[in-house]
Amino acid sequence: MDLFFSLALNGLATGMLIFLLAAGLTLIFGLMDVLNFAHGGLFAWGAYSGIWIYSTTGSFLVGIAGAIITGLILGIVTEKWIIKPVYGNHVQQILITLGLMLVLSEMLKVVWGPNQISAVPPEYLKGSWEVGGVIIIKYRAFIIAVGLLVFFAVQYVLKNTKIGLVVRAGVMNKEMVQALGINIQKVFMLVFMIGAGMAALGGVLLGPYSGVIHADMGMEFAILAFIVVVIGGMGSFPGSILAAILVGLSGSFMAYYVPDLSLAVNMLLMAAVLIFRPQGLFGLKG
Repeated sequence: MDLFFSLALNGLATGMLIFLLAAGLTLIFGLMDVLNFAHGGLFAWGAYSGIWIYSTTGSFLVGIAGAIITGLILGIVTEKWIIKPVYGNHVQQILITLGLMLVLSEMLKVVWGPNQISAVPPEYLKGSWEVGGVIIIKYRAFIIAVGLLVFFAVQYVLKNTKIGLVVRAGVMNKEMVQALGINIQKVFMLVFMIGAGMAALGGVLLGPYSGVIHADMGMEFAILAFIVVVIGGMGSFPGSILAAILVGLSGSFMAYYVPDLSLAVNMLLMAAVLIFRPQGLFGLKG
């Protein structure tokens, strides 16, 4: 039973990291109809900038804030000069964002070098608690708490604020929102910034979780994020967190019990969803 809870906690923590990356993709695709394959690069830049600031200042919270700010800035630059010229053309979006992904990865090597960088949790998040005979690692619990906090905060904004109403309306009908006199381009920019910020947050949290960060981590997690988006349903924010948890749990348990299938299980899960429910768990037909 202790092993079960340990694997479940590990899977939930991994799922929350994937959710922070996939949620941004979900928002961006749902509102802007943009396939952003460079999203993993923003994740990696959040990791590197956040861990560098953390190691320089000694404050993990300052490192998290720095990573989010880095994501927001890169989000503005990416949306304004890379994405904006290719709105409405998925083929061009895929090509240009894949190119940007490679550029961002190589720039990490230029700035911080090609070698892996180690990262450790702050002192107050090291160690574990024992609850009813179950060992709960503090940092994993922290990641789960942050993921849930982000989910409920974004859900609240989407459901209970004016900007959330505009975003949801824009997802349903961008032309109608523009006809009402709302500057949809500013909404696009805001959503892209939020998505990039969440990706960067996921990146900096991954560092102490895995122990090391490397320049190619963006592509690795971007693949998982797209699997989550497909499973949860394109444009479905609640679907993204459920799918991320499923991917995290399946990867954790399969890595322990059937290691040879640990890499394939997520692809198999996505294939099963596409066969029986092509629109995803929470997606709408069409």
